[in-house]
Amino acid sequence: MKLGIEFVPNTTIQKLVDWTKLAESVGFDYVWVTDHYNNRNVYESLAAIALSTSRIRMGTGVTNPYVTNPAWTAAALATLQELSGGRAVLGLGPGDRSTLAALGMAMEKPLAAVNESVDVMRRLWKGESVDMSGEYFSFKGARLGFKVDQRIPVYIGAQGPKMLNLAGKIGDGALINASHPTDLKTAIEHIVEGASSAGRSVTEVDITAYTCFSVDVDGAKAKSKAAEVVAFIVAGCPPEVLRRHGISDEEANKLREAIAKGDFATLFSHVKENMLSAFSIAGTPEECLSKLQEVAKTGVTQFVVGSPIGPKKADAIKLISEKLIPTLKS
Repeated sequence: MKLGIEFVPNTTIQKLVDWTKLAESVGFDYVWVTDHYNNRNVYESLAAIALSTSRIRMGTGVTNPYVTNPAWTAAALATLQELSGGRAVLGLGPGDRSTLAALGMAMEKPLAAVNESVDVMRRLWKGESVDMSGEYFSFKGARLGFKVDQRIPVYIGAQGPKMLNLAGKIGDGALINASHPTDLKTAIEHIVEGASSAGRSVTEVDITAYTCFSVDVDGAKAKSKAAEVVAFIVAGCPPEVLRRHGISDEEANKLREAIAKGDFATLFSHVKENMLSAFSIAGTPEECLSKLQEVAKTGVTQFVVGSPIGPKKADAIKLISEKLIPTLKS
């Protein structure tokens, strides 16, 4: 089982670097940095991490093809690959509808946009001159002016069946935004279908559970912190997934209304235990380990400790290293 950790660059880059160095020292294999316009820039954050670490692999968790043209992303990842000594990975997905809407953008033809982006970037990394008139993108002789010495793995961020299927077809990995074994099993079925249709073995895909995670010696504190993330997950969750976990539209709508008003006190108060159970791994180290062992049985090959990690990140990372990593690595 490979282990990853997610950081949101909503604090200083120095803190991100310090947390990543700690994560690397205790055995994490990957660090994923989120990409949103309102936080510190993802590539500057990753560059600082690359220059301050020696082993951990690093990537976008995730970027999208709408805000940034894939040729620009290809150059950014190639630069990170050079800077890190071959440790760069690309996490690419269709993005977040609310974030795109704030920028006056729409999530149009997401399957085509992601598929064409991956194709273009891989060709650019090979040193090709790209001419393409696709369903979403067009290129006329685009090429990179420098060589990429090592292959950059591409992970597809996916939730819906079609994007999961695409991840199975073309991805080196799939970043599944889920924490519950039932959701992960369903997602893996779609990835297997995609891999099979492309004549691939699913073993070629690093199936990654990208979870909402929170651990603390005080389980109630850990769950309270997780509720801050779970509220937004439930609000943006597809109806069929909510139904799978017995969450009504009425309950989800209360969260959406509170988000629209910016009423976060009310928002967090509407997060119930069944929501936490469905969309996070949170509690004491013992509670989290039990849930992680259930996740491991689904067939995932990488587990990402996603936001919020814990009430205090450094303390949570140390707890994970002492209480969870020895068992997970074995």
